[in-house]
Order: sequence, then structure tokens, then C-alpha cells
Amino acid sequence: MVGKDAPVVRVQDVVKRYRKKTAVDGASLRIERGEIYGLIGPDGAGKSSLMKAIAGVLSFEGGTLDVFGEKIDSEAAAERVKGRLGFMPQGLGLNLYPELSVEENIDFFAELRDVPPAELARRKHQLLAMTRLDNFRDRPMKQLSGGMKQKLGLVCTLIHEPELIILDEPTTGVDPVSRRDFWMILTQLLRERGVTALVSTAYMDEAARFHRLSLMFDGRVLIEGAPDAILREVPGVRVELVAEPQVEALLRLKTRFPQTEAVGPKLRVFVPGATQQLARAQVEAQLEGLMVSEMQAVPPELEDAFIALLQQRQPAGQDDARQTQVWLDGDPPKGDGIAIAARELSRDFDHFRAADRVSFEVRQGEIFGLLGANGAGKTTVIKMLTGILPPTGGAGTVAGADMRHASQAIKERIGYVSQAFSLYQDMTVTENLRLFGRIYGVPGSRLAERMGRVVALAGLSDVTSQLASKLPMGIRQRLALACALVHGPRVLFLDEPTSGVDPIGRRRFWEILVHLARIEQVAVLITTHYMSEAEHCDHLVLMYAGRVIADDSPAALKAALQWEAWLPPDNAPRSPTLEDVFVHRILQQEQREASA
Repeated sequence: MVGKDAPVVRVQDVVKRYRKKTAVDGASLRIERGEIYGLIGPDGAGKSSLMKAIAGVLSFEGGTLDVFGEKIDSEAAAERVKGRLGFMPQGLGLNLYPELSVEENIDFFAELRDVPPAELARRKHQLLAMTRLDNFRDRPMKQLSGGMKQKLGLVCTLIHEPELIILDEPTTGVDPVSRRDFWMILTQLLRERGVTALVSTAYMDEAARFHRLSLMFDGRVLIEGAPDAILREVPGVRVELVAEPQVEALLRLKTRFPQTEAVGPKLRVFVPGATQQLARAQVEAQLEGLMVSEMQAVPPELEDAFIALLQQRQPAGQDDARQTQVWLDGDPPKGDGIAIAARELSRDFDHFRAADRVSFEVRQGEIFGLLGANGAGKTTVIKMLTGILPPTGGAGTVAGADMRHASQAIKERIGYVSQAFSLYQDMTVTENLRLFGRIYGVPGSRLAERMGRVVALAGLSDVTSQLASKLPMGIRQRLALACALVHGPRVLFLDEPTSGVDPIGRRRFWEILVHLARIEQVAVLITTHYMSEAEHCDHLVLMYAGRVIADDSPAALKAALQWEAWLPPDNAPRSPTLEDVFVHRILQQEQREASA
């Protein structure tokens, strides 16, 4: 029996190999009782493999692993501790059964875990109320939104009241309201029951909630400690400013400060090892002769430290995209500059209205964000605009074509990256690009040139001969983007393209999007659950239950939030974030509908 002060998990020099590939390479960590311990790192760092080994569902080749004082060195040893832990794998609802209802899924897992019937009724009532799923007991799992699936997955993981829960990216693809619910549940469990949690995440704002965390790269633990301690390991300052022209300022800054990104109208620059005064002076010197305003120096965030630590391990310039090259052909379209116009768009499925009189406009060269909770109708709107779904009512134009009567013309003029990776897994990068070039009708005499341009733009030159199935998530998504761009579209639709992609992969993806919008004047319509990504957009529309409930720039939406009247849960004295705006607007709408 493990002592009260002994760690719940002790990992020492663990090695996991898949044939010739080493996924975990001598990783070590210890998880104390009652803490939320985090694993962060880029795609392919070994996080999932290590978590599966701790959960007892994956063997390993080297090192030692103890859980609750039990040495996990055989299937029998793993079985002895499985009753005391719960494991939720990565992916929306992957541990659930689509045809079973919410209650049937819970009952099934309770029976697997030998939960007594009397206890089951009490626990089920408590967990359904906590997750706000009690009104959906009879709904089939396959009809739940992404956030609801994850909350049901958590209920099924917790139904036997485990002492240790292992959650592999539980909030990836989940909207901000559901994410907040998820973390409130987790915090309450720790406080009331002393549950220990091991959680991996791609959201750096979530990583700040961990008591301690390990940053993994290439199968190894690079650094371990509390979030504040890790921040101190990477001294520096983040400078935020507005500079004109933005593209020239961005290029100048990136030559000296690799961690520079465009976020809407602003630039963010991480200046390592500098005081606030020195950081400002260095940035100003780099931008001499340009118009600079609204400059401020602020403490760095955990994502800045995360990326700085990883960049120390990766050679500068590796896998870089050449974003100064103008590759699209021809001039921007003439006319009023409206690339997408939605006019009172509606779509019904049987007796359910998925989109209800949705209207907005996207201008050429604009990055436009379509936000909303899971099931708000965002994907339905995109499918109508791209000609995949006919609307029940309303009208619209895309790239100068009427969406009701010119769906084929629209498909030829746009690029589309769907939520799911939709390329051919058993084909190489080059083969996928060649196929999509032919599908889009790129002339054979120009196909090689076009492919070369998108490969350079997306930073794929080192992986052209690799199978799509073998690529890390972030590079797969850049390949999907390259395939959508090979025919030179002026309008680009992206449906949650970075869901599950690590912060470095997301930054690289956004560098390409900023280039396309600012230099090529491509209109970009994107959906995302990352509120830090929504800050990159020039304009945002927030949807709820198929309707538009907010329509403005990120800055205006934050300024409009009545901050004093609605304090966040922690009551911290800070400026409102886009996540605060999102959660406030959605909860406000829910209250209105409940009282109507």
C-alpha cells in the first residue's frame, strides 16, 4: 500500500518504441497526490504514449513506472491498479458508444467498473448535474455537440470514483464555455475528493492552471516545474505595438526576433533576456523610419516560454515557409471588394433549424472569424457558402458567384479546409498536391510551378516524399492548406484547421494566413475554438443556436463588455479577453432563452 506522502505516479527513465521509432526516450516525472499535473509539447513529443503507459494500456521497453506504489511491469500489475484510475483518450468521444444514449453510456461504464446500483444513482445524479447533461439523458451520443461529448466522456471516466484520472487533450475541439465547465468540474473534484489528475493540453492558457507540468520534446522531458518557475527559466519581455506598413515591420522584426507574430492590427514580439526598457529600445531600433504607435512592454506568457524553449532545440530556419514570395496570379478582383456576402441564410434539417437568417460580409484581404459553441451552426453556414449544402432560405455570393446557382463556379474559385483531415493518407505530400491540382483544373504545363510555390509557402520542402499518414498534425494541416491553395483561389474557407495542433504549429499556420491576407489579398473565413487565434482576425461574428448574436472587431467586442457588471470567476483585476466576451455573450443568451 502506498504511503500518504508517496507520489501517486513515479516515472523513471521510461522508454517506448514503435519498431524503429522511439516515442518516449528516457522520460522521468513524479505526480503528487491531489495535484493537477500537466504534459505539454508539440505533436509527436511522446505525451500520449507516456500517458497510455501510466494508464496501463501500453507496454514499454525500458525504465520503471510505479502507480499507487505498484510497479507496472506486467499486465497483471496494471490490472491491480486499473480500478483506482480512469483514462480518457484523445479525440472527441472516442471512449463512448455513438448509438447509446447519454444514460446508457454511463450505465455501461458503471457496469464495467462494478459500481453498485445504489451508488450509481447517486453518482449519476451528481455528475449529470455538474456537467449540465441532466436534460439530455435520452439523447444518443452521436447527436451531442463536441463539448457535450467530452463532458459525457468525463462522466464515464469518473463514474467509479477513481483516485487518479488521466485525460489526454480532453478539451481539444471544445468551445470556451464547455472548456470552462470542464475545468470547474476538475477543480471541484480535486477540492472535494482529493482526486489526482494527469492532463495533456494544446491550450497554453490551460497549462497555467496546472500545479506542475512537464514540457516534452522528441520523447524527452525538457523542463519540469510549476508554471511560474518555468516562466522564470526563460527571462524576457513581450512587446506589443502597431506599426505601418505592418508587413514590412513584421519582416524587419522577424530577422532579429524569431518570436514575432501579427495579431490583427498589432504585432507581438518576444525579446529574450531583456528588461522592458531595453526591449522597447531594441524593437524601436529595428523599426526605424516606420510609423510606430501603441507600444507597450508586458511580461511574457507561458506560450512565449514554451516556444522559446522549443526553438532552442530546433535549428533556426528549419521547415520555414518562404512568405515573402507573391505566388498568386493576376490582380485582385475588381468591384466593391466583397469576397463573401451572406444574406439571411437559413438551413433546416427535418424539424431542426441549424442556421437561422445568418448575415455578414467578408472583404477581400480580410481575416474573418466565425465563432460559436459546438453545434452553433458555423459548419452549416460554411457548407452553404461553399455549395456543399443548399440553403433552405436566404442568398449569398462567394468570389463573385451566386451560391444558389453557381456552386461549381464557387468550388473552382475557393479553397476549403474542413474540420477533419480530408487528404489521402496513403499518398505522399507530392502525390496529394498533384492530385488536387488536377482536380482543380490547373494546366499540366503550370502544375509543377504551382506545386513548388505552395510547398515553399507552407514550408513543406523537407517532407515532400513522406506519406500524409506519417506527418505530425501541424504539418498535415499545412499540407491540407497547400492543397486548398494549389489552384490560386481568392477566397479561403477554414473550418477549425488547427484543432489539436500544438502552439508552434498554430503559429506557423497563422504566419501563412497573415501572408495570404496581407500580401496576396486573399479573403480568409475561419472557425476556431482558440480564442488566442480569434485575436488574429480583423472581424468576428459570434453565433449561438444558428443565429448571429455579435458582429464586430475583436477590440470593439472587448471594449463593449460591461466588465464591472460581470466579473470572471476568479475576480482577478485584469482586462477582458475574447474568451470572457465569448463566455459572457453565450451565457447571457442562454439566460434570455431560459426566461423566454
